[in-house]
Amino acid sequence: MTEERHPDEELSEVEEVAQQPSRNPEGSSEEPADGGFETGASAPSSTSEQDELTLAQIALAERTNDLQRLQAEFVNYKRRVERDRDLIRENATYAALAPITEVLDTIDRAREHGDLDAGFQTVADQLERVVAGLGLTKFGAPGEAFDPTIHEALSHIGEDPEVEVTTCKVVAKAGYRIGNRVVRAAQVLVVDPPSGPTA
Repeated sequence: MTEERHPDEELSEVEEVAQQPSRNPEGSSEEPADGGFETGASAPSSTSEQDELTLAQIALAERTNDLQRLQAEFVNYKRRVERDRDLIRENATYAALAPITEVLDTIDRAREHGDLDAGFQTVADQLERVVAGLGLTKFGAPGEAFDPTIHEALSHIGEDPEVEVTTCKVVAKAGYRIGNRVVRAAQVLVVDPPSGPTA
């Protein structure tokens, strides 16, 4: 004899089953595989950090370029200042010593004629040492090959079989220079090599 169940009892059993948590085949309750966190939730944060790193690297490269450019400009400025300082010093020395060349010419002429007494000879020697110490050097001597960049030919005095190129035969005034800069060209009389066959 079957037991009849009231419709209300059947409905309550259905509700109990519906209220129980669903379980997987092993009987454990179903939970999200990632422990309740959505997959990829940290991706935006990682991308943001990469963007910040890239921006920092770009800024560092720009600052490095700026620093290198400033350093190069400073080195060029320093070289320019040193070059200008040397040029100013050379110009000042040139301006101070150029007029003294006439005094040195007078001393040379007096020495050639034996007009220097002992006292004046000492003064002349000291003056020549001082100007030499300041960089003023003397050049031009008989027998030098004529060079139009440092010699001024006052006259040609013929040919000389003993020379192979145009040569300074007589030095009227010595030349002077400071370093490679000519203060005054040597004034000379020159001879040329023979133009025809020599006997």
